[in-house]
Amino acid sequence: MAIRPAEQLIHKAAWLYYAHGLRQDEVANQLKISRASVAMYLRKARETGIVNISTSTQLFTDDVLARRLEDALKLDAVWIAPENAYVVDPSTDIAVLAASVFLELVKKGDRIGVAWGRTVYTIADIMSFADLQDVTVVQLCGNLGAPYSYRPDQCTMEIARRLNAKGLNFYAPLVLSTEELARALRAEPVIREQLAGISDCNLALFSVGTVDADSHVVKCGALTVSEMEVLRNAGAAGVIAGQIIDAAGEALDCSYNRRVISAELGSLGAIEKRLMVVQEDSKFEPLLAALAGGLCTHLVVGARVAQRLLDRAGAVTKKAS
Repeated sequence: MAIRPAEQLIHKAAWLYYAHGLRQDEVANQLKISRASVAMYLRKARETGIVNISTSTQLFTDDVLARRLEDALKLDAVWIAPENAYVVDPSTDIAVLAASVFLELVKKGDRIGVAWGRTVYTIADIMSFADLQDVTVVQLCGNLGAPYSYRPDQCTMEIARRLNAKGLNFYAPLVLSTEELARALRAEPVIREQLAGISDCNLALFSVGTVDADSHVVKCGALTVSEMEVLRNAGAAGVIAGQIIDAAGEALDCSYNRRVISAELGSLGAIEKRLMVVQEDSKFEPLLAALAGGLCTHLVVGARVAQRLLDRAGAVTKKAS
């Protein structure tokens, strides 16, 4: 149900005060209202239950740009975090919104697939606690060495902890040294069963990675900078759950992908709700690749990326006509 215009300020005040921790005077300054009005709106928010911050995500689904982007990209739902002067790092606002969206999408008895990286870990770290019943959180790809900061098992288990859910980790590394060893490991009953069960998930949470020196698969040591450059020249466009995809959103035919222990893209595509969260503007091209491959049904992005997506969709449509 859409939020009525009269309720907009109440929701915005609650979002700024409770989700971002702004003082009442800062909320007043941001919304250009008096501090007394802020106090009144927060009281109404408590009385009506709006302080359950997840309801404030309606602010971002009612946005006209979000509706137009859903139609243009044929997505089930889009949430757009606006550009806000009060946030030093705009990507934080996207993660706050994504955490609330994710909690709204989770249902009793769900099986949730979780990828890894800075975006997913940030969402897990700021997510509110929820006591959900019969929920299972599963890792979508193999694991990494201890020094890396955002390991797949850490992302999976932290989200499971926040949901009071059961967590299932992959007992295998992300990348093997040879293709033969990877094939043998995928054939092991435990690993084979875990990979086969991914398509049974109801919801997936992931981002898309870049294919440059800042890529998480480079920073974690899975690929060197020079190896990534070779893959990029061969058509690499993005990274999904540790796998390299091309501009069409398909797995790149390369030795690296054949050495990876990760959910097949077909299994990911079989998941009903696939929530993709993109924090950085630099991930625009990888996001296009993921969208081309149908790897996303629900999307959380910032305002700049959203406008770029809509502009591009309009340009493509105009060119086709």
